[in-house]
Amino acid sequence: MSRPVPPDRLDRLVDAATHVFVEQGYRGTQMADVAEALGVAKGTLYLYVESKEALFDLVLRTADAPRPLQAPGPLPVPTPKAGATLRYVRERLGAGGQLFALNGALQRKRTGDARAELESICAEIYGVLARNRHGIKLVDRSARDQPELAALWFEGSRGGLVGLLEQYLRRRIAQRALRDVPDVTAAARLVVETLAFWAVHRHWDSHPQPIRDEVAQTTAVTFIVNALAKEA
Repeated sequence: MSRPVPPDRLDRLVDAATHVFVEQGYRGTQMADVAEALGVAKGTLYLYVESKEALFDLVLRTADAPRPLQAPGPLPVPTPKAGATLRYVRERLGAGGQLFALNGALQRKRTGDARAELESICAEIYGVLARNRHGIKLVDRSARDQPELAALWFEGSRGGLVGLLEQYLRRRIAQRALRDVPDVTAAARLVVETLAFWAVHRHWDSHPQPIRDEVAQTTAVTFIVNALAKEA
């Protein structure tokens, strides 16, 4: 028989584990560390998850989910089958990468308003990153401990986004719709990293600045657009 979950316990468990995994990485995290962050005995964790692998899988699946969380099934959550977590991350990155503004721009040979087009692309990328920031940070931090996860994230998802953006910039620059840059590949990476810092990584800054999310997004997008788009 499944064990009832106390109100907000699952939320607190996922939050605590997310914090520890991000701070210490997958390999460096011990169940005792998560228990200490949650303020419970180590044995209590095993009422909810069967292993560290089960906890990591649970966190990846729920860190960005709406609250309150619902138990994914009978507790404790079982250890995932080999490759299941990697498959989930691959599917999630694919779903989160549905960048309609960027893909739509790539399908158009020309644009009548490159500034508005670029603004829409950057805002959409920012939104996808922001909505998935905990999962992205977890994968980014833990990828160094798991080569397959690293390849999926750095070479596949992030590399794919940079590649699409590079293709877009190269085309619009060649059409003189956007400003020329010394290196298009570097410019595409700069755009992605700028958006990723403000949408994701700044939330884990050891000395954060008190900047509201909407202000961060508007500032980052406007900065990029003003740098690349010509005056109307």
